[in-house]
Amino acid sequence: MLFWLALLFALPATADEFKPAYLQLIERGGGYYDVLWKVPALDESKVLKLQPVFPPGTRDVTPHSGIYARGATVQRWRIAVPGGLTGRDIGFAGLALVPVDVLVRMARSDGTEQLERLNPANPVFTAAASPGPWEVVSSYTLLGIEHIWQGIDHLLFVAGLVMLVDSRRKLLLTITAFTIAHSITLALATLGVLKVPGPPVEAIIALSIVFVAAEILHRQQGRTSLAVRKPWLIAFSFGLLHGLGFAGALAEVGLPQNSIPLALLFFNVGVEIGQLLFVAALLAAAALVRRVTGPTDPRWAAVLPAYAIGGIASYWMFERVAAFF
Repeated sequence: MLFWLALLFALPATADEFKPAYLQLIERGGGYYDVLWKVPALDESKVLKLQPVFPPGTRDVTPHSGIYARGATVQRWRIAVPGGLTGRDIGFAGLALVPVDVLVRMARSDGTEQLERLNPANPVFTAAASPGPWEVVSSYTLLGIEHIWQGIDHLLFVAGLVMLVDSRRKLLLTITAFTIAHSITLALATLGVLKVPGPPVEAIIALSIVFVAAEILHRQQGRTSLAVRKPWLIAFSFGLLHGLGFAGALAEVGLPQNSIPLALLFFNVGVEIGQLLFVAALLAAAALVRRVTGPTDPRWAAVLPAYAIGGIASYWMFERVAAFF
């Protein structure tokens, strides 16, 4: 039933995928800022042609130090901006020519932060004065929505849960269990209570998708299992792992030191909004297909998406395990 929708998500997942570039500015007082510039790269010599352009008069105080790690080059240096950055613009040379957005985070000396996502339609970051709580709420909610929509592995797991569950009541319970579980580990990992290496988590997340895909096939064959009888239990168990994945993404951006609980809460709210919109889209697609094919779904409507989801997740799993070595 959801074959075409699964295929839609499958196709981009097999291609090269670039994460956003990331510019971090930490104010040190007196017009000085520590700069971290992270840009996607295939290797040390093949880096996307993208650079921040600071206001006129900006000068480098320290030399650039850089490393290549996990598909990105990371440079660090310090700049001096006469009069500071407040009210001034930072552009990005090459942004219109590369297939990535830019995430900009500025941490001020008073503990407040500004977070924005830039793209060719919105290519300039303007440093604002210290924001109020509403700016934190809006920025981190939007960041959570964008993260879940760009997390193809998380979306495929949710799609698998929707296909596995056979009633609206069970679906509500299952999605709620998944939400509670990943909210717990997201908070624990982000606050430093729980520390787990990222690569094994990402590999097990891929394995969780393979597991759900296999359970969809078992259900189509008339076989029962714990996942079919109590999908909420499986959703909760694997949701704990997915929460660690969300925390890894949030750790790259960071939290405003004077609004950590607020930012963490609304990042999670954003994830949930994005997740619920995705589930709603799946259910709407399923209803549309039923109008075309009739109330009885052909067998391939569940089998083909399950193979597509499981095949992609298997590829991810082997790829992520191979990265350990």
